[in-house]
Amino acid sequence: MSLPRPSPLDVEHSEPSGEFSQEERTILLRLAQESILSALEDRDIPLDPPTPHFAEPRGAFTSLYLNDLLRGCVGYVLPTSSVYRAVAETARAAAFEDTRFHPVTIAETPHLQIELSILSPPQPITPEAVEVGRHGLLISTSYRRGLLLPQVPIEHHWDRVMFLEQTCRKAGLPVDAWQKGATIEAFTAEIFGKKH
Repeated sequence: MSLPRPSPLDVEHSEPSGEFSQEERTILLRLAQESILSALEDRDIPLDPPTPHFAEPRGAFTSLYLNDLLRGCVGYVLPTSSVYRAVAETARAAAFEDTRFHPVTIAETPHLQIELSILSPPQPITPEAVEVGRHGLLISTSYRRGLLLPQVPIEHHWDRVMFLEQTCRKAGLPVDAWQKGATIEAFTAEIFGKKH
């Protein structure tokens, strides 16, 4: 039996200023949507990138929202596969493998809102250079790692120090680990989709 298709994705209609054009953003959002539906329908979808741009390696996160509440979020920090494959795989994982939530159901699919974050490679950064709203953070030691996307401190109204502390907390480290030898890396993210 065929699933009901979600309503058309509601994305910005002005031409974006980032790396990905409006058309490319729409293709990636539809890919994420189709990846979730295909899993529910127990069928495969082609994951060969349709353009050279989509074949470029990127880290990516897919965040799913239902009624404006987070419903799942999974991502790859490092660019280990093409952006096209990364979006498809993280969308499916966000829907069915985020252990904080029950798997997405067929009944929810028409109402899911999808937000994609396409990441730049992480680079070392000093705490003073961290810019809230521009950088995502990856803080790690030899045994723990925590990551927060650039939009998180904005959503929670954190300043730079709070952002560093909360990324340490996400890693399961003391909140002052960023001052005591933990590795701090930053990345930027092109974020698009609809969650409100």
